[in-house]
Amino acid sequence: MDEWNPLAPRARLLFHLQALSSLVLAWLPMLGAVVAGLALWWQLFGAFVVGAGAFFVLFVGAVWFPTFQYERWGYLLRDEDLLITSGVILRRVSAIPTHRIQHVDMQQGPLEQWLGLASVHVHTASGLGGRGTIPGLWKADAEALRDTLIERSQEAHDDGV
Repeated sequence: MDEWNPLAPRARLLFHLQALSSLVLAWLPMLGAVVAGLALWWQLFGAFVVGAGAFFVLFVGAVWFPTFQYERWGYLLRDEDLLITSGVILRRVSAIPTHRIQHVDMQQGPLEQWLGLASVHVHTASGLGGRGTIPGLWKADAEALRDTLIERSQEAHDDGV
């Protein structure tokens, strides 16, 4: 049995920072609007209690969920395909045949750049938008994986015709 490759240890921090930024930039304003609406429609104290409870649940989720998310990501490069596993609640294992790979991208967002990480995006020849993404790899590992996938894809497409 082949061993799955984990993400870089810093990917856990990346997932936490992404979850907390989502909490602050998206969930907190939305929650504020809900609390304001409840305060107008219901009562101020009750709206505050509901808002505080909802914020507590969202905060615990933003702290707890990324740890499980990090532990569930992995990839396995085999001779004929690339397997990617992810998912906390719904587990997912994607198999991407190397002969179907059209191109491979390596991307770094601001947080990834700061942490020295990168994501690899694999695009396939599927009309259904088939692709795979592996976030949170060390930049050097992401570059090596990208180059290996490109090389194997070219070997698979070189049919001598």
